Amino acid sequence: MTTISPDKIAAIEARRDELQAMMATGDLPSDRFVAVSKEYAELEPVAAAAGAVRRLRDEAVSLAEMSRDGDPELRAMASEELRENEGALAKAEHALALALLPRDVADERAAMLEIRAGTGGDEASLFAGDLLRMYTRYAERQGWKVEMISASTSEAGGFKEVVANVAGKGVFAKLKFESGVHRVQRVPVTESGGRIHTSAATVAVLPEAEEVDVEIRNEDLRVDIYRSSGAGGQHVNTTDSAIRLTHIPTGLVVIQQDQRSQHKNRDKAMQVLRTRLYELERERLASERSGARKSMVGSGDRSERIRTYNFPQGRVTDHRINLTLHRLPEILEGEMDEMIGALVAEDEAERLAALDS
Repeated sequence: MTTISPDKIAAIEARRDELQAMMATGDLPSDRFVAVSKEYAELEPVAAAAGAVRRLRDEAVSLAEMSRDGDPELRAMASEELRENEGALAKAEHALALALLPRDVADERAAMLEIRAGTGGDEASLFAGDLLRMYTRYAERQGWKVEMISASTSEAGGFKEVVANVAGKGVFAKLKFESGVHRVQRVPVTESGGRIHTSAATVAVLPEAEEVDVEIRNEDLRVDIYRSSGAGGQHVNTTDSAIRLTHIPTGLVVIQQDQRSQHKNRDKAMQVLRTRLYELERERLASERSGARKSMVGSGDRSERIRTYNFPQGRVTDHRINLTLHRLPEILEGEMDEMIGALVAEDEAERLAALDS
């Protein structure tokens, strides 16, 4: 593991103290105060971790000296405490290394959750519905808010495609590893012979963009307005409220017809378009920074099979980290902490290893 130098630790703590003193003066202009406060809020946990390492290192030096003392009883006591210190120091240095890893600026953002039925017909659409329920239940456990943006239902009662916004603290940080192909193995309710079928659905999790992130020029946008179609009750086919946005430079197309007013449909369509353009730019920058290297966990490749939900065996297997949990009913009810925690830990381990290489 990377060892953080004493000079680096001293610099982190000195900067934290400097920022604290600047805020205490009360002389900063409001915009400067906001910037300093933000830097302090981001640095303070890192400085706390650095301080813990510094104190444990100092303690280790003192204990090592005591363990060489002439008094046998004092030596034995110091040696025992030194062993405890070594364990605590290893944990503290690991925590500091994690705190110093480059942060994904999108981690604290809300996310756009897109689920699409893949191979498997009606069974795939039902599975897409199961995934939506799973993520909705997980969001409820996290205290997040889920807002449906658009949905295309199937005759079987599932979803051909569904898009939702998930808002709350740290949404993208926890859901970003869910992008990819999710596979289900089970006996469909329509299967009289009891044979196990394999179906799939694709999940995409995109950090939600704000207007300042993406500039969409009017001349780059083609807007088509037409009459809504499909399920929707008495309001469908009564007004020209559906919106199709085409972003000419990229060819991205967004269709929104679930809202009753043209204005609301346009707002939702712009929200989706902005998020997808933001993700395109994030992918381009990530490719440049990493030389197109894909990590095992975090590639976000939506064509990659990432997880299998096997109903006969009651198990869920994440193929990227070779983790199998025999808790399928609970996971489908939103108890995803163990799975998501393992993915986050694996990603952190990979990034720490990359720093050492």
